[in-house]
Amino acid sequence: MMETARSWVEGWAVARRAPRPVDVPWGLRIDIGQPAQAVRHVLLDTDAETARGLIGTITEPTTCVKAFLAQGDMEPWFSSAWQPTEPCFLMAADLRPSRVDAPDGYTTTVETADGVTHVRVLGAGGEPAACGRTGLAGTACVFDQIVTEPAHRRLGLGTVVMAALTGAAVDSGATTGVLGATVQGRALYEALGWTVLSPLNGYVYAPAAP
Repeated sequence: MMETARSWVEGWAVARRAPRPVDVPWGLRIDIGQPAQAVRHVLLDTDAETARGLIGTITEPTTCVKAFLAQGDMEPWFSSAWQPTEPCFLMAADLRPSRVDAPDGYTTTVETADGVTHVRVLGAGGEPAACGRTGLAGTACVFDQIVTEPAHRRLGLGTVVMAALTGAAVDSGATTGVLGATVQGRALYEALGWTVLSPLNGYVYAPAAP
């Protein structure tokens, strides 16, 4: 599972065009340098003592610590200065291309550059209806930011985006898909044959104001 977890971190960084993750004693570190998230630490098979040691050294606001653990297992490590992120799940699937056409009136575009594929579904008036992206990490492909706009939901556009991204990933040589799913998104991915491997939760230190 840890190999898949590492692939998720590496592919997520590619998809977000973030700096390459760096190995550290507790797992991986990404120096993102954005207002909403300065640094991201991802714990990989880390014991509680090591995790607490890391957390106790963090003073930079918007630093995030994520782990493949239930939120309740992590909560005792953090003070009130930390806020939990949205609960997620690490999921994976063997990639097999399938043809899924957009409903009448919708068009799909696929663009790939530097290991990142963007899929966009546009409505009849050219308005954004759904989108998603992937980042390659060796033979793994990380699916990220799969979104359907509220006015276009319940039409199967999420499945259209996933199918288009999967086809592009297979064409690029990927054999395994990996993603971090929200509670809401999990149902879509399970319906498409994806499997939950573990919880995926995190905390942010002194998060930026909304």
